[in-house]
Amino acid sequence: MAAGSGGSARRRRGALRLLMRVGSVLLTRFPFWHCFSGLLLNAERAEHRRKPDIQVPYLYFDMGAAVLCASFMSFGVKRRWFALGAALQLAVSTYAAYLGGYAHYGDWLKIRMYSRTIAIIGGFLVLASGAGEIYRQKPRNRSLQSTGQVFIGIYLICVAYSLQHSKEDRLAYLSGIPGGEIALQLLFVLYGILALSFLSGYYITLAAQILSVILPLVVLFIDGNLGYWHDSRRVEFWNQMKLIGQSVGIFGASVILATDG
Repeated sequence: MAAGSGGSARRRRGALRLLMRVGSVLLTRFPFWHCFSGLLLNAERAEHRRKPDIQVPYLYFDMGAAVLCASFMSFGVKRRWFALGAALQLAVSTYAAYLGGYAHYGDWLKIRMYSRTIAIIGGFLVLASGAGEIYRQKPRNRSLQSTGQVFIGIYLICVAYSLQHSKEDRLAYLSGIPGGEIALQLLFVLYGILALSFLSGYYITLAAQILSVILPLVVLFIDGNLGYWHDSRRVEFWNQMKLIGQSVGIFGASVILATDG
C-alpha cells in the first residue's frame, strides 16, 4: 500500500510539473505571437492607409525588446529579470499606443484589449516572482506574485463588467454558450468570485484551476468566433488574433498559479 501511494504521489507530481512547464511555455512564448500578429495587423492597416498604434521607428524598438525578453525567458536565462522586463516593455508600449491615438476603438473593444494586456503583465510579474520554476534556486518573491495576481483580478473584473454592460460581449457569450441568460449570469457571478479570490490572495490555487478550465472554452467558443467579431463587429482580423493570443497567455499564467500557486 505504501509503495502504491508513493507511486501515485510521484505520478501526480510529474503531471503537475508537466502542466507547469506547459503554462511556462505558453506565457514565455507569448511575446513572439504578440509581435507576429502585431506586424500582420499593421500590414492589414497599411492596405487601408491606416497608421499603426505606435510610430514606426519606435515600433521596431518595441518589438525588438519584446523578442529579446521572450528569447531569454524561453531559454531560461535570467528568467525572472527578463519576465520583469517583458512586463515593463508591454506596459510602456501599451501606454505609448494609448497616447499615440492613431487607432480609434470603441469603449467595449478598449476594455477587451487593455484588460487582457493588464492580465498578461500580471502573468509576467507572477513569472518574475519565481513561480513556475522546476528547480527553484532562490526564494520566491511573494510581493511580485501578489501584484501579478491583482492584475489578473482586475482583468476578471473587466470581464464580469463586460458581461453586464457590453452588448457586444453579451451577444458573443449568448451565441457561444448554451443556457442563454441564466448561463450568462452564472458566468458573471463566477468571474466575480474569481476576481475576489485573485484580488484578496485567498484560495488562489483553486481559483487558478477553475480559470484554467474556463479559458480554453472561452478561446474556442467566444474568442474563436471570428465570423462574429470580424464580420459582425468589424474587429480587425489580426487584432482579434492578437486577443486570442493574449487569452492563451493568460491561460498559461493561470496554469502556473494552478500548479505552483
